[in-house]
Amino acid sequence: MTNQKQQGFTLIELMIVVAIIGILAAIAIPAYQDYIARSQVSEASTLIGGARTAIEESVAQEGAFPADTAALTALGIRTSGQYVDSLSVANVATSTGQLLATFKTTGVSSGISGGVLAYERTAGGEWLCLQNGAGSTLETKYLPKPCSNASSL
Repeated sequence: MTNQKQQGFTLIELMIVVAIIGILAAIAIPAYQDYIARSQVSEASTLIGGARTAIEESVAQEGAFPADTAALTALGIRTSGQYVDSLSVANVATSTGQLLATFKTTGVSSGISGGVLAYERTAGGEWLCLQNGAGSTLETKYLPKPCSNASSL
């Protein structure tokens, strides 16, 4: 009789490795999808950030919040992007109003598809992120930090 050395892996060892990979994938894939959605939401934050500067200048010089999307465009504000379908205004009253970033329905993460990220300028010149029910329709996990902390910008 000759001694034969074991070569390769046993079926049990292979099954354990496959189970570990399955568990890791079950955790990693949803986390990665949330990360992608949050990165797409950051485009809306960037557009709104640029718009805030132009709106503040408009309020300071003319005493008025832009009345509509055409007024935003006239101020040189980008009103759309790769993931944002439109940047619009709502509830305008003299020096106050809301900026709404509406996401596209295709080509974006399913968690933010067609959703809205909303910011509001108060009469005191403070910008607040509006959470769900007050303007934004995105789940809390997709909102930027200022929104999830209910703080001003």
